[in-house]
Amino acid sequence: MVRTAGRTPSAKRFRLANGLQVVLAARADSPTTSVWVWYRVGSKNEWPGVTGASHWVEHMLFQGSPKFAKGAIDRAIVEVGGTLNAFTDTDFTAYFSTVPKEQLSIPLAIEADRMTRALLTDREVERERTVIHSEREGDENWPEFRVDEELYQLGFRHHPYRWEPLGRKEDIRALTPEALRKYYRHFYGPKNAVLVVSGGFDSPEVERTVRSSFGRLPAVGADPHVREVEPEPNGERRSTLRGPGTTPLVAIGWRSPAIHDAETPAAIVLDVLLGGETRLFSSGASWGRGGEHPSSRLYRALVDPALAVRAASEYRPRVHPSLFTITAQAAPGVGLDRLESAIRTQVERLAKTGPTREELFEVRTKVRRGAELAYEGASRTGFRLGYFSMLGPVAFESALLRRILAVDRSAARREAVRLFRPGRAVVVHYEPTGGNDDHGA
Repeated sequence: MVRTAGRTPSAKRFRLANGLQVVLAARADSPTTSVWVWYRVGSKNEWPGVTGASHWVEHMLFQGSPKFAKGAIDRAIVEVGGTLNAFTDTDFTAYFSTVPKEQLSIPLAIEADRMTRALLTDREVERERTVIHSEREGDENWPEFRVDEELYQLGFRHHPYRWEPLGRKEDIRALTPEALRKYYRHFYGPKNAVLVVSGGFDSPEVERTVRSSFGRLPAVGADPHVREVEPEPNGERRSTLRGPGTTPLVAIGWRSPAIHDAETPAAIVLDVLLGGETRLFSSGASWGRGGEHPSSRLYRALVDPALAVRAASEYRPRVHPSLFTITAQAAPGVGLDRLESAIRTQVERLAKTGPTREELFEVRTKVRRGAELAYEGASRTGFRLGYFSMLGPVAFESALLRRILAVDRSAARREAVRLFRPGRAVVVHYEPTGGNDDHGA
């Protein structure tokens, strides 16, 4: 069944006395149930010396709590045929398990136990340090990762968006177990969390379980709001990286509006025009980078004429102003200066003339299709309900969708003029030095 575009599934929402927000979205026909816990804590809440702490805590919440010893969480979910994972972003961290609906009590017990009582022992923190360091080194093998990191360091000199959620290498080496425990105790708890249960379950029964098991937790979790404001850039910033591989890349970023800013709907439309989709209303995956779209402006202008092997834009609205980025991999024999010039030509053209009526019609069609498919399955429903609970009130998603669909040609052009105005870009070139250490393509 395809839902009406923008209509979120019916759900019961309530808040416990300790601050925990709860969203229960039951569907009688679902054979599985998905449990998500979202924390309003991410790399934005870190500071020099503890960068990467949110991601490290994500790892540690699988390494032991009073009722679930090391390894027990994974075994408990996998043995009943379920799946589990977690991820850390700039603005939040999310943990999820999807199990046969008869086994719902297991993930609920896990999340209640580790919300405030994860052990984070010295021994396990040190073991995980090696894992995280290896993860960081593995990502550095991707030219695209190195370019992204450099781009955000250029774009932000004050705001914590300037470091990757993985954290800086020197902080991964130096962060102490006690500092990590202090970070966990400071930010994690019901006051900063949203619990989402979606799929097949009896809502009154689960509500009783939630009130019993989560309601007894202490009302902890420090204010995660970031007050650091990044000043407007006063000129273009550029950097050139050189490293292993055969993938020449160029990336350009412009300061983008935050999720609640008035310009956001038009900026989302520009992302669809240039790159082919918006991650907020995509018919594909719910997270991660988007794919390539032959009908997009960047593809037609860069890939079709063999200037680039691939080209994509990305604008994921965040809690604070971030970056609207365009990344392209040069085709053999094409210099990065030439590729950068071709990218700038496209954004300048969009600022000069705006989209065509046909393009705007296609944008709206894509966004509507993404909204229609957004809540398919228990896992995607849990993801989406939690994600938008991090960002605003119940009606926020539907209101944002309406505003995107209402963007006209003149509004899109005005935002292109504002977003891509000269002297505000950050630019990174990646010049490969050869070798086999190349995973960016």
